[in-house]
Amino acid sequence: MATNLPVPAPAPRTDPLAGGGEMGALMRSIDWSKTAVGPVEGWPQSLRTALSILLETGFPMYIAWGPEFTQFYNDGFRPILGSTKHPAAMGLSTRVTFAEIWDIIGPMFQGVMEGKTTTLVDFLLPLDRHGFVEECYFIFSYSPIREEGGSVGGVFVTVTETTERVLGARRLKTLQELAARTQKAATAEAACEAAAGVLRENPDDLPFGLVYLFDAGGKGATLAGAAGLEPGGPASPARIDLEAADPLWPLADVLRTGETRVLEELPAAAGPLPAQRVAVVPIAQPGEERPAGALIAAISPRLIFDEKYRGFFALAAGQIATAVSNARALAEAKARAEALAELDRAKTAFFSNVSHELRTPLTLPSGCSSWSTRSSISPASRPAASRPPTSRPTSRC
Repeated sequence: MATNLPVPAPAPRTDPLAGGGEMGALMRSIDWSKTAVGPVEGWPQSLRTALSILLETGFPMYIAWGPEFTQFYNDGFRPILGSTKHPAAMGLSTRVTFAEIWDIIGPMFQGVMEGKTTTLVDFLLPLDRHGFVEECYFIFSYSPIREEGGSVGGVFVTVTETTERVLGARRLKTLQELAARTQKAATAEAACEAAAGVLRENPDDLPFGLVYLFDAGGKGATLAGAAGLEPGGPASPARIDLEAADPLWPLADVLRTGETRVLEELPAAAGPLPAQRVAVVPIAQPGEERPAGALIAAISPRLIFDEKYRGFFALAAGQIATAVSNARALAEAKARAEALAELDRAKTAFFSNVSHELRTPLTLPSGCSSWSTRSSISPASRPAASRPPTSRPTSRC
């Protein structure tokens, strides 16, 4: 006799948006029926599982689901969106949120939908996430999320931003090159020109840079190196009068205060330039009474001018200051050595003359010479009438 066993009730479907911190709360506040993915109740298990992984981890993760690439992201991913993309990005299409880079990532997303995985390291993605297009770098992997039938339902993104590391390595290389290529400069001007040559090789951090040296009297500044601009142009005059009523650059302020000045607007007289902001940084070593000069460093329009960026400019100016100080010290030492050598030559010539005189008899005066000649005849051999009295010589020296 057959026994009718009870049929177990289907397990209740858990909420795929449970947990997840702030982004989980944001997801639960959205009416998903008004989005391309439809109501939560109709979501496939593959999407639910992927979302549970995304919300349970602190590692930055992102999902773009369906043909519209509807976006889900967790707390770890949130900083990547900056100040302008969040919170509107949640539930929106990737095509809309990342329109500025869709020409780059769009083909990658399409490849994932065809089953192809993409992985890139320190890849440049110029994001508009703070009101300007920013230079950003990432390590990321795009992987397919397969639905129950085997087809690809969406893109699963794991990502780490490496912008800070990439910029740090680039700036460190510039500082190392500054140290290496300026250390043998024979003059302050040569040190500045060598430094400008290094700065030309990093236009991403320094769209243009000008190195000015102050006069000894503090009344003027002379251009000693230029990067990104032609010397002698409207923005890079060969000489700047520090006592002028309306100077092109605030070099006099930097000379007086020894502090960095940041210009948010550039002078109209400078003409069109590849950057809209500059930092005027003193070229000075610790303990010096006044700067030796100033570095006019352009701020990249594609980077945030944060403390690390400021620090890079300060370190670059400090390296130039060290090179200028060393070159001047070398020149002073060389001048002292030449002065000592000249003194040695003069002493040698003097003593050589004295030695010559000591070795060679002095020439007697003509009167003494004639008397000496006459005195060489013996009085006994002279005639008596011609003998001079012994008490009164005929000639006296």
